[in-house]
Amino acid sequence: MDLRLLLIASLSAVLGGSWAQQEGSICIKANAQSCGECIQVAETCGWCADETFLTVGESKSARCDDLESLKKRGCSLTKIENPRGGIRIDQNKTVTNRKKDVAEKLTPEQITQIQPQKLSLTLRSGEPQTFELKFKRAEDYPIDLYYLMDLSFSMKDDLENVKNLGTDLMREMQGITSDFRIGFGSFVEKTVMPYISTTPARLINPCTGNQNCTSPFSYKNVLKLTDKGDEFNRLVSQQQISGNLDSPEGGFDAIMQVAVCENQIGWRNVTRLLVFSTDAGFHFAGDGKLGGIVLPNDGRCHLENNMYTMSHYYDYPSIAHLVQKLSDHNIQTIFAVTEEFQPVYKELKNLIPKSAVGTLSSNSSNVIKLIIDAYNSLSSEVILENSRLPEGVSITYKSICKNGVEGTGENGRKCSNISIGDEVHVVIKIKPLGFTEEVEVVLTFICDCPCAKNGVTNSDQCSEGNGTFECGACKCNDGRIGRLCECSKDEVRTEDLDANCRKDNGTDICSNNGDCVCGTCECKKRENPAEIYSGKYCECDNFNCDRSNNKLCGGHGRCDCRKCICDANYTGSACDCSLETATCLAKNGQICNGRGTCECGACKCTNPKFQGPTCEICPTCPGVCPEHKDCVQCRAFEAGEKKDTCERDCSYFQLMKVKDRDKLPQPADQSYPLSHCKERDANDCWFYYTYAIRNDTKECPAGPDIIPIVAGVVAGIVLIGLALLLIWKLLMIIHDRREFAKFEKEKMNANPINQFQNPSYGNKGASL
Repeated sequence: MDLRLLLIASLSAVLGGSWAQQEGSICIKANAQSCGECIQVAETCGWCADETFLTVGESKSARCDDLESLKKRGCSLTKIENPRGGIRIDQNKTVTNRKKDVAEKLTPEQITQIQPQKLSLTLRSGEPQTFELKFKRAEDYPIDLYYLMDLSFSMKDDLENVKNLGTDLMREMQGITSDFRIGFGSFVEKTVMPYISTTPARLINPCTGNQNCTSPFSYKNVLKLTDKGDEFNRLVSQQQISGNLDSPEGGFDAIMQVAVCENQIGWRNVTRLLVFSTDAGFHFAGDGKLGGIVLPNDGRCHLENNMYTMSHYYDYPSIAHLVQKLSDHNIQTIFAVTEEFQPVYKELKNLIPKSAVGTLSSNSSNVIKLIIDAYNSLSSEVILENSRLPEGVSITYKSICKNGVEGTGENGRKCSNISIGDEVHVVIKIKPLGFTEEVEVVLTFICDCPCAKNGVTNSDQCSEGNGTFECGACKCNDGRIGRLCECSKDEVRTEDLDANCRKDNGTDICSNNGDCVCGTCECKKRENPAEIYSGKYCECDNFNCDRSNNKLCGGHGRCDCRKCICDANYTGSACDCSLETATCLAKNGQICNGRGTCECGACKCTNPKFQGPTCEICPTCPGVCPEHKDCVQCRAFEAGEKKDTCERDCSYFQLMKVKDRDKLPQPADQSYPLSHCKERDANDCWFYYTYAIRNDTKECPAGPDIIPIVAGVVAGIVLIGLALLLIWKLLMIIHDRREFAKFEKEKMNANPINQFQNPSYGNKGASL
């Protein structure tokens, strides 16, 4: 099987603070005063080393910008400093193909399981470097196993089964490796109250009744790692159970000593296994206060005559401290615990990398199978760890494991189910936990630009030697500032210097757009890096010009000192006036139909009666044919109403005569529109002509005089009103006369005599 596990480590440095986490052009905002400061801002930042790059009013920090901006601002590529990181492999010994059945045996120092072994990385701030490592688990790799056993009274039955563990385990491990060593140690508890009884009798025999127990102890190294299984059996057989008062045991003290006392334990630079066997819980940091022990565990070896002598002086180690030491000494831990305490130790396993938990039978009869299973589980998993990274350096992992399973983040650190002989393509020291090989990564940080090597210290170009001239600019000595290091910091705000920063003896320093530094204006930076103040007094900027369509300079120019510098074919204060005339061409190919001028891409008609995009529409113009009829008559036939004034009134067009009607120009023959006319003269004869506009000739005569027309219309309305009034009066007179005549006639036809009689006249006669 040729399994390849790809573990890709990517390192990147963030040396310039928080700038590298921001969006946009962060280079200008960083206010870098040298090339070295600039390149540490972000990997996109470059420094222009051209001495003539800066304009008046620009500070040194304007040399630091993103690469594209520097190019646009006129810095040549040869003058842009932009160093990049890289990788060099210094040691690349191939992984070992070792077989167990080969007669020649290799020492652990001759076996290589990880490749390459040493790399040199050059890191630029914010620029990641990615490299690939290969790991191959070697066959027949040596193993050291240390059995650490709880010898409190409850483990009495377990001790009997462990007495023959050495030879039995040696025999079982032969199937895994031919180079196996085993050791033994035991622990009980701290030898102070309240963990043990300190009465003299109980110090001699802590067990009750007729039980014969040995004196309590914290940790004892019984057997240094050895390849003699019978020696293991002999020494373990001599061990006796002890006792203590509380249920949790002092196993963490023992684990710490087993990890840090390499010489006393006899650890080799091979696979290291620690089997921790107990049927109880554990004390950890802080519990020592119950016995008046307050000093934190120092993580050092304190074995004298194979006994831990400082249990009464140092507190129990913390879990984190224990994890660190186990990792530093490359020890894999197997917790062989009873079923009752499985949940506790499984939680502990989650905190300790490369550890396993097995269920110990009540009398430890299954301990060998437990160890074999736990070892196979641990050795089939590759987990990468790295030593403490330098400040500002981060590392990420990506793994491609068995069957193409990918892992990223924390899962990218490990792969499982790796068999012996499988190849794993696997940093700062990165090493697979549980294996002794490691990769050394030497980091070199790019903290300055290459051009800095050619810098001239105490240069005359930097105000009488007050700075180093490097990368096209002065890098000031301590206490000096200014573009040329011309001032000390104590002189920055004196009145004499400020006077040089006022334009036209005004009151505003640097036009309120900058700071007066050593008598020279250094313009402020805007939140938008593309917006820049400039000028000797920071009186100019590139963002306060006229706008068109909500675009600076109409999008057709650049803003220079608050005035638009227009691109070719554009003009106007906002570069919104196009000099192109294509939009002004009429159908006849003439600009504005010969009746106007093209301004800013649009026609401006010279006569107000013409309208339209190209001055083609004339709502008030009469027909072309009747309009020019009299002039055509007088010019062509010397007749008509304008015969006497022809030269004065009809010289506005060019006349071309043809012999007959069929010779007149046709519309299809011309590139300009024609009007075909048919008019009748005074003799009731028809004549024909065509009329067209070419060049700047205008086909419409001058418009009528408006005042006489208006006066005539008003007068007409008045006369019509008077006429209607007179007609109405006349009709009324006629009607009245008719009515009077009718009255007279009726009067004449009536009887004029009226008779009447006095009733008394006939009888009496008249009387007075």
